[in-house]
Amino acid sequence: ILMVDEKGKNMKCLTFFLMLPETVKNRSKKSSKKGNSSNSSSSKLPPVCYEIITLKTKKKKKMAADIFPRKKPANTNATAVQQYHQQNLNNNNTIPAPNWQGLYPTIRERNAVMFNNDLMADVHFVVGPPGATQRLPGHKYVLAVGSSVFHAMFYGELAEDKDEIRIPDVEPAAFLAMLKYIYCDEIDLAADTVLATLYAAKKYIVPHLARACVTFLETSLSAKNACVLLSQSCLFEEPDLTQRCWEVIDAQAELALKSEGFCDIDFQTLESILRRETLNAKELVVFEAALSWAEVECQRQELTATIENKRKVLGKALYLIRIPTMALDDFANGAAQSGILTLNETNDIFLWYTAAKKPELQFVSKPRKGLVPQRCHRFQSCAYRSNQWRYRGRCDSIQFAVDKRVFIAGFGLYGSSCGSAEYSAKIELKRQGVILGQNLSKYFSDGSSNTFPVWFEYPVQIEPDTFYTASVILDGNELSYFGQEGMTEVQCGKVTVQFQCSSDSTNGTGVQGGQIPELIFYA
Repeated sequence: ILMVDEKGKNMKCLTFFLMLPETVKNRSKKSSKKGNSSNSSSSKLPPVCYEIITLKTKKKKKMAADIFPRKKPANTNATAVQQYHQQNLNNNNTIPAPNWQGLYPTIRERNAVMFNNDLMADVHFVVGPPGATQRLPGHKYVLAVGSSVFHAMFYGELAEDKDEIRIPDVEPAAFLAMLKYIYCDEIDLAADTVLATLYAAKKYIVPHLARACVTFLETSLSAKNACVLLSQSCLFEEPDLTQRCWEVIDAQAELALKSEGFCDIDFQTLESILRRETLNAKELVVFEAALSWAEVECQRQELTATIENKRKVLGKALYLIRIPTMALDDFANGAAQSGILTLNETNDIFLWYTAAKKPELQFVSKPRKGLVPQRCHRFQSCAYRSNQWRYRGRCDSIQFAVDKRVFIAGFGLYGSSCGSAEYSAKIELKRQGVILGQNLSKYFSDGSSNTFPVWFEYPVQIEPDTFYTASVILDGNELSYFGQEGMTEVQCGKVTVQFQCSSDSTNGTGVQGGQIPELIFYA
């Protein structure tokens, strides 16, 4: 190829040997026969083609960006992308725009477009119980890649070629959450659907989604939902979640037993709770919770909530309530007048309290062990002086954080350094300014340097790696002991506690010295 510029000057001469098609080769052979015999040797090669190309040159060189300028995306495309993302949230949407694939740079994003989309769908699911179903589109290949159950369903030896599959035992919202994970690699969980999503993930063997559901449940675990989650964790065979549920139920037993969720548990879970040796609750509270469960169970079985039916649904679980371990007043004013006990049972239990020769009882008569509180002491010594520690309505406060979940039951406080005295204490526990627990109580100080416990009404759940503020306002003897040589970090059993000063403290308490020498907790 001879290249010349627009003025006719030669620039370059390049010769290319072209691989010509067979028709062109045949023509060249025929033409070679007509030529001189002296050219026979050259006729064996295909002819060389030359073409003169005129190029217009400029002094300034053009860069690749000038030759192929990047086009700014039109507003319509940006709007279309947002529109398609919105369509994913709707059911049975389609992609009307041509070349929609070009709007998404990665295979993950293009795959996500197919989520809940009828475009190219080769299967549909009718999800939910009768009367509350939802028809959802699916793509067999994508589903089979995400779940071994779907792979067996669509490509296994016993695969059935059905265009529509009914799934009555899974909630539509939970099934959509699972599909969103399979298509989009996104985990979108909500408190009201996470249990149903866990069920779907277990059923279709999507282990990473199931693990995310369990983690979500563990972080949102509280006394209000611990009993329900205990029941579900046993059903789903999640031992770690089961253990976490027991930790909450043991430490905050009275809150858990009084929660609405307690009445929703199954009979097997009820029995396991009533048998629990470490349940940290008064037996009267356990008794009242069992009666509340029995009333709801009568409704579930479509029975009138009479005394006889309550006893019937409780069955042998009634004897797991340790009625003989109640305080006599609690029994006399509570269980004895509930009507749930027979006359002979009531008489025998009264004799158990009063008689030297105690009758045999069907009820468990051994008290529960409960939980042993642990104490984290943050000072290495204590002292007293003639001019401190004084209390005039000012606040003593300290901040702390733990590395494991614990339940703060109360504080250990110093007492009078001038003989015995009584103190009124308002204790408070806050997180980021929000009050989690508080109580107003009194304690008696005997004049020693010992610490004296002051309890919250219920233990307060403390999450790891977050600072909480412990505060107390004391009213009593002007002078008391105070701590010295405070530590910023204390190892208490398997729990590490860190301390730092609090801006709420207006009476001098800090890390190095002051009040609130102990945190009392269950772990």
